[in-house]
Amino acid sequence: MRLLHTSDWHLGRTLHGVDLLGHQAEFVDHLVGLVREADVDAVVVSGDVYDRAVPPVEAVALLTEALARLAEHATVVVTPGNHDSAVRLGFAAPLLRAGVHVRTRVADVGRPVELQDEHGPVVVHALPYLDPDSVRRELAEEVDDDGSPRLLARSHEAVTGAAMRRVRADLASRTGDRPRSVVMAHAFVVGGAASESERDIRVGGVDAVPAGVFDGVDYVALGHLHGPQRLTGPGAAGPVLQYSGSPLAYSFSEMRQRKGTVLLTLGPDGVQGAPELVPAPVPRRLSEVTGTLDELLGDRGSGHAQDWVRVVVTDDVRPTDLYPRVRARFPHALVVEHRPAGQAHRPTAGVVTAARDPLDVVGDFVSHVTATPPTTAEAAVLRRAYEAVLAGERSD
Repeated sequence: MRLLHTSDWHLGRTLHGVDLLGHQAEFVDHLVGLVREADVDAVVVSGDVYDRAVPPVEAVALLTEALARLAEHATVVVTPGNHDSAVRLGFAAPLLRAGVHVRTRVADVGRPVELQDEHGPVVVHALPYLDPDSVRRELAEEVDDDGSPRLLARSHEAVTGAAMRRVRADLASRTGDRPRSVVMAHAFVVGGAASESERDIRVGGVDAVPAGVFDGVDYVALGHLHGPQRLTGPGAAGPVLQYSGSPLAYSFSEMRQRKGTVLLTLGPDGVQGAPELVPAPVPRRLSEVTGTLDELLGDRGSGHAQDWVRVVVTDDVRPTDLYPRVRARFPHALVVEHRPAGQAHRPTAGVVTAARDPLDVVGDFVSHVTATPPTTAEAAVLRRAYEAVLAGERSD
């Protein structure tokens, strides 16, 4: 069976104010062509289909078109990520055509999509993004003396572990040989390399799930991290854990990543050979150029005129008409900075990304303002305040 694994489309996203929907439509065209040419049996989309809980109308239309076109050639399974609204993404799931499965309900994590080929069944357990604060009651496995659910620990490891126990229970309940199994999950797995464009998902200061949580299946189709990467589990006999990454670069931290879609084959005994990263089309390259303005307007800027570019100008004195002169040379410049080479680097305000704990950024600010780092008690107050804001922004 041929599977195509993709994730993190972020339909409706912009890049420094530039609308990317046309480029995302080009990716959908590429994906449909790949499914047809590679004779793909199933497409799995592991979360963050949209960029926000309430996507623009054009993004909804593009997803509708993408699912309809893909379903003409293959079974399609879609799950929500931390950017999506599970309720909005899955509201019409029961009405969708045969062959399109939008799995958004936590209650369904132990009920897979079942596929079949000449070697027998393949089951796809689709785990939506599991926010610990939202699902630790629903996934609870024990009850207290009064009959109420005993809440799981407030961590990604606890809720993902509970979901995987339901997956393994479903596999164990089947008669005959264990079917080949795929799990879709939207999570930050230990060992993964983050980019600046992923939204922070820390709860209680921890965002990662150990790879061993996913033991017992053949392939784990991961979403959330934008760089394609394969992770190593704790044992040689464990599953293949793979991030497909995003199809487009969504920040300058991703400009050296090779974007694509993961194509793999399930043979009679599981994953056959190494999954292949099929390159995605690059609508416009991201790059950075650094130098004096004269250097950038000369040979150093050659080859970057059509890029989405970050321009760093190092003249000691800010050049006259800097921005219009840069724009004339680099019409697609997204960022223009004046950073004199002869001056010591001035620290800038910290940026909250998946690669850095937001509480570290806040702590740096407190240190800057008060000349002392926050105390343990102050840090606890800051963490509670931050997580209260996250809870308030969360959409079901």
